[in-house]
Amino acid sequence: MSAAPIHIAGERLMLDPEGVLWWPARRLLAVADLHLEKGSSVAARGALVPPYDSRATLDRLIPLVRRYRPARLVALGDSFHDRTGAARLPREDAARIAALAQSLELVWVLGNHDPAPPEGLPGATTEALREGPLTFLHDATGRASEISGHLHPKASVATRGKWVSRACFVADSRRVVLPAFGAYTGGLDVRDPAIRALFPRGGRAFLLGRGRLFSFTLAELREAEPA
Repeated sequence: MSAAPIHIAGERLMLDPEGVLWWPARRLLAVADLHLEKGSSVAARGALVPPYDSRATLDRLIPLVRRYRPARLVALGDSFHDRTGAARLPREDAARIAALAQSLELVWVLGNHDPAPPEGLPGATTEALREGPLTFLHDATGRASEISGHLHPKASVATRGKWVSRACFVADSRRVVLPAFGAYTGGLDVRDPAIRALFPRGGRAFLLGRGRLFSFTLAELREAEPA
């Protein structure tokens, strides 16, 4: 597994191909947009979807926590798909989260889908976490030194004669937007104005691949992608 180093505000950060950000100096692992219990949320509105998204998401996250052994795990908002998602979480999945919190500090950054603390789960809640020179929050404000989620960035590239779309990090020397981590999350194209506005001077997209990241400038992606 090959993580990509970037530097923001003099700090070395690592972008993991699984879609999490690791800050070695602070032993901090950040993940964005888990959207736990999205399946049960949309099922309540009549959609027929498998009810295993929370389990699948935790199945991906827990091995990463074991690999990095962070002192702090920061979930960058929209950790649950709605404000009652934590209450619907299956007992065994809630127990897995509680077990994680026994070995690290768990921080829930509040998002637009989950604007209240998760019911019945351990961990601190905050609108934004300021750690050293960096600010961890859900929706970027455009200020420098922000680590955020919310936008679910994705990008498309041509490979072997076809277009492949992947979730991605988007970064420059001032900020990083993390990809959505949840099993049932979609994506927003990096050409969208909401993403472009955060990177007016350009930046890079790091597409998630098997064991590695694929890096392209935003200019390359905007010029190459099909209409």
